[in-house]
Amino acid sequence: MGLGGCIILIAVGAILTFATDWHMNGVNLDLVGIILMAVGLIGLATFSGIARRRRVVVPPTTPVVEEERHHHSHRGGYSDGYGA
Repeated sequence: MGLGGCIILIAVGAILTFATDWHMNGVNLDLVGIILMAVGLIGLATFSGIARRRRVVVPPTTPVVEEERHHHSHRGGYSDGYGA
């Protein structure tokens, strides 16, 4: 059950407990609403605990260090040092 299912259970339970005045023989709708809210809260706590453990920690990337090229002054030769 995902986060949405937990919220729906809590909402339906709250509606049955606090917003209705229906009476059914053999069924206590207030108790059913409280049970639905409790199941929704337990599911919400379980979902958040699992989601907290699944959080992916990305290791810090190693910074790219560019090599510094030492440029010698060119005296009319090749740039790689030959023929100078």
